Amino acid sequence: MFELISDSFRQAVNKLKTIDDEKALKNAMETLKKSLLKADVHFKVTKELLTLIENEVKAKGIGQKHFLDAIKNNLTQILTPENKVSEFRFSPENLTCVMMMGLQGGGKTTSTIKLANYLKLRKKKVLVAACDLQRLAAVEQLRQLCEANEIDLFSMQNASVQEVAQKALEHAQKSMYDVLIVDTAGRLAIDEKLMQELLEVKNIVKPFESFYVADAMSGQEGVKTAEIFNEKIGISGVILSKFDADTKGGVALGIAKLLKLPLKFVGIGEKVADFESFVPDRIVSRIMGEGDLATLIEKTSAVFNEKDAKVLSKKIKKGEFNFDDFLNQLESVKKLGNLGSLVGMIPGMSQVANKVKDLDLDSSKEMIHIKAMISSMTLKERQNPSLLNNSRKQRIAKGAGLDQMQVNRFLKQFDNASKIAKKLSKSGMKGLGGMLNQTNFPKI
Repeated sequence: MFELISDSFRQAVNKLKTIDDEKALKNAMETLKKSLLKADVHFKVTKELLTLIENEVKAKGIGQKHFLDAIKNNLTQILTPENKVSEFRFSPENLTCVMMMGLQGGGKTTSTIKLANYLKLRKKKVLVAACDLQRLAAVEQLRQLCEANEIDLFSMQNASVQEVAQKALEHAQKSMYDVLIVDTAGRLAIDEKLMQELLEVKNIVKPFESFYVADAMSGQEGVKTAEIFNEKIGISGVILSKFDADTKGGVALGIAKLLKLPLKFVGIGEKVADFESFVPDRIVSRIMGEGDLATLIEKTSAVFNEKDAKVLSKKIKKGEFNFDDFLNQLESVKKLGNLGSLVGMIPGMSQVANKVKDLDLDSSKEMIHIKAMISSMTLKERQNPSLLNNSRKQRIAKGAGLDQMQVNRFLKQFDNASKIAKKLSKSGMKGLGGMLNQTNFPKI
């Protein structure tokens, strides 16, 4: 996410080797200009950002620190539209209605499920209404996604979009749901008939939040389309989808600066948990390589039970962390989303994040092997790893369809990880950087 912009800042900063060097600043600004335009940042936004940065640096003194501070200050300002709320807003009434809209293929339905899951993790009772009756099998796709993620769905057969919206609203109110998310049909902004339908749905459910889902890869076209939707329907916020497939991030700056619309959420992967609240100063902190502990804490607190965490912490300190604990934690971590993104939230860990960004906790070869090995263990062996002698390892290898060398390698990694966790429980976050930087993440 925003990798290209982050790289451009680093390249520009490297131009400023000495203090009060006007020529070096000029070179840095030129490097920054080229990089921002390459990252698909609108030329008007680029021009204004560069002017603000240059003026601030000259006022405070030319140097790397002032240059970095100027980038951070002005980038945060651009991503924070005046008098607009970036956080998700809950209605003062009992039910908060949310309407999702966007172009076909822009990630709207997937973002609907991700938002529902995000709210569900925060103890909200959520209902999704299937109001996309245009795309073939759209309702069935939504049904499957809801079932897979244990999210309630409201749908109707042989009914108009307006009827589905009205009945979904009545059902949500009657059944005491906290949030109703209405998934509408993807449409072209120039399609007057469908835009009118969208307006009628909005008049029925009277959404407290009206989200436009913008494809991160749409670039300047995405800014133009969002502007049309905002003029015709009205948008309270934007969800940026498919940021895992785009390293540029220019569309975010364009929407925030040119349209004055708050960026509410960002999709950073294919899985339902790969969805984050867009908080401008936190996002800028990550772009600058400073991490984002606040978001990391929020995500983990929504998934991990405090009581269970204390029990696990005691086991780790005593060196009693076992394979059952490992599997339980693995299932919890999967709910947090992309592993690379999580590691990148830790200050100074941006380089480590690249090592694990492609690690899939569900389907990677390494994780499949690990799960097969643990499944081949007895209950006592999973709870007490010290029981694993040579003959037991041979049996486990055979049961998992692996050779004993692979089993030995995994057990050694597990033992090392347990020792690191034990040390970390004593040294805290301060010792995390050095430990992770020394980790090579070996293949099994």
